[in-house]
Amino acid sequence: MHHDIVESRKQVATPVSSFKTVPLKLNVSPYRGGENEPLSRWFVELDAAMSARQLRDPSQQVLFAMSNLAGRAKSWAYGKRLADPNCFYSYDNFKAELKMAFEPPQSEFRARAEFLKLRQSRFDLHSYAQRARYLVSSIVDEPIDVPTQVVTFMTGLTTVQSGTNCS
Repeated sequence: MHHDIVESRKQVATPVSSFKTVPLKLNVSPYRGGENEPLSRWFVELDAAMSARQLRDPSQQVLFAMSNLAGRAKSWAYGKRLADPNCFYSYDNFKAELKMAFEPPQSEFRARAEFLKLRQSRFDLHSYAQRARYLVSSIVDEPIDVPTQVVTFMTGLTTVQSGTNCS
């Protein structure tokens, strides 16, 4: 009986292994620095990938972000780093520098203004919806609330009278 009690205490005292979350490797589309590439949307994609990969160190975050650059943006970032290896001292600093270099001034203001005056006129319905979705997704800092999105979208629709009679 004494042996059974000792064995049961050993079983209770053994530590339970804790679950460790395994980093998820999400791919990020490269940012090239083109005029029609929304930088803020790329940052959202990049932040999600870094969170999934559990990157917490600022230097690792900067290196991961730089590894997802291409074209003009890659040339700019690595050229800047070549001149000053400590130029990007944090991920927030990297984002601010990249915004200053590649995001046109007041681009969110322009996207908001374009969305609010958007009309279907020359677009088919699918293209109109895609354009509206693109403009709304480009506005990250102060997003347009959903009721305003719906009203603006519906107001911009072109009503076409069909020649068919349903009688």
